Amino acid sequence: MAKKPTRLRFTEDDLADSKVKKAADRADKAADKAEKAVDKLASKKKATKLRQETDAAGSRKAKLRFGKADNSVAVDRPSSAKQLATRGTAVTLTSKVHRAVSEYEDDNVGIQSAQETTKAVESTAYTVDHAIYSHKLKAHDKADKLVQKSDKANVDALYEKFKKDNPDAGSNPFSRWRQKQAIKKEYAAAKAGNSTAKTTAAKGAEKAAQGAKTIAERVTEFCTTHSKVILLVLVAGLLFMVISSMFSSCAALFQGGTQVILGTSFTAEDEDIIGADNDYKALEAALRNQINNIERTHSGYDEYRYDLDEINHNPYELAAYLTVKFEDYTREEVQSTLRWLFDQQYELILTEEVEIRTRTETRTGTSTSTDPETGETTTEEYEYEVEVEYEYYILNVKLVNKGLNRVIGSSGLTEDEMERYRILLQTSGNRPDIFGDDIYAVTGEYTDYDIPGEALTDTRFANMIREAEKYLGYPYVWGGSSPSTSFDCSGFVSWVINNCGNGWSVGRLTANGLMGVCDIIPRSSAKPGDLIFFQGTYDTSGASHVGIYVGNGMMIHCGNPISYASIETSYWQQHFYCFGRIRN
Repeated sequence: MAKKPTRLRFTEDDLADSKVKKAADRADKAADKAEKAVDKLASKKKATKLRQETDAAGSRKAKLRFGKADNSVAVDRPSSAKQLATRGTAVTLTSKVHRAVSEYEDDNVGIQSAQETTKAVESTAYTVDHAIYSHKLKAHDKADKLVQKSDKANVDALYEKFKKDNPDAGSNPFSRWRQKQAIKKEYAAAKAGNSTAKTTAAKGAEKAAQGAKTIAERVTEFCTTHSKVILLVLVAGLLFMVISSMFSSCAALFQGGTQVILGTSFTAEDEDIIGADNDYKALEAALRNQINNIERTHSGYDEYRYDLDEINHNPYELAAYLTVKFEDYTREEVQSTLRWLFDQQYELILTEEVEIRTRTETRTGTSTSTDPETGETTTEEYEYEVEVEYEYYILNVKLVNKGLNRVIGSSGLTEDEMERYRILLQTSGNRPDIFGDDIYAVTGEYTDYDIPGEALTDTRFANMIREAEKYLGYPYVWGGSSPSTSFDCSGFVSWVINNCGNGWSVGRLTANGLMGVCDIIPRSSAKPGDLIFFQGTYDTSGASHVGIYVGNGMMIHCGNPISYASIETSYWQQHFYCFGRIRN
């Protein structure tokens, strides 16, 4: 039978904090639900029953009974020693959990997954041979799940108390995750220890009390007659304890280090991680191909207007999410999840628009005239112009890229899962090179650059740089096109062009779209303020990346983050496409 939930008790000072009180209230409500489910199980008496009972003195073994069971149990008043032992172990639960705060604040090694620990402690196996027992299993499962939810609520409450007592702790996601994992581990260990310690201590206390006097007398006699032997034994024992302590510490360190590494790493095989990312890229390529063929698949319009976000994603975000959801995943098992993420990230909107326009048309007319002398009538043709209204059909093609990170943030991950997701991004899953030279994947520090004064005498260029430098250090966000969302490469350049005060208004364009509003110029003619385009930085045709050239082989662009960069590196030289000058 499921064990009754554990209830925490907080001081009035703790409950004065609103967050602690809210968490404590949630823990109490969860415990009420779990306790109700457990009590409901205990009250059921069936003719044939498989169950596990727990009484105040400990746990009785599960028995299969036929007929009604005699549940009356004679309980003797426990001895003083038993009472002391029981009370002592009951206090241990509270003290152990509170000690977790200080013990693991700075050194959080040996962390184990709290959810797995809780399951190992709480789960009870029920074996049935016939379908009539299925409804009983459902009741037991429900009780177990409610107890687990109660445990999770307790851990959340303890974590809120920890944050109240240690406001400066947890300066980064990894540190906070380790602290919470430590509290989970200690809570589970204390709860499990409380269950077994009560029984063991109660049984042993009485025997220990009865034999204490005899043992003390024998020890005294032996020590008196064998003092030299005792000294040698003590020295050997001390040496053994030192060596054992060293090995135990190393083992704990190794075990803890292993858990920390696993918690911060991508656990799937490289071929599955890369394969899943390639499958996501295939979905993006199909979307790109669909947009490129819009004018063929939706023919007959007078004009096609495009407002397109960039199509791409950060592969580390995808791998981190799949790791959190599936852990050691395979390429095959995540296909439906890839499709769901893709459908949430991208939205292609086609809207038809009809405008009533006027145009000048040339018409032909005829006129007749009669010669007054001869009376002959002649007919002549002439042309004239008229303004005519007509319907002008436009297809607006809009692609919205919400950004994979934003989609994941609203995907329903729990607080613990989101913490793990952030840690995996922070550590790059301990595989920083798995996606090759993807410039958008790993965030670094931005590079500053002092532009020569003579270049800034060009007012148009100075206006562009003044606007562009406001956003140095902003992260790369696919589909981003404003300071509120941050930027991708073309979103950044589009924003600068539209908001620098030079009178330009090009809307939100892709890198290829920005190339369309420029005159292509040779490299030798490039000057500060021109745009520089690259190809092949990801799988798309035409220009795939754009920056603002600032002279002397430097550009400012939205890499990851927005930064100055040299265009003379082998990477940028390999992907160079062309220079463009914005038309006035």
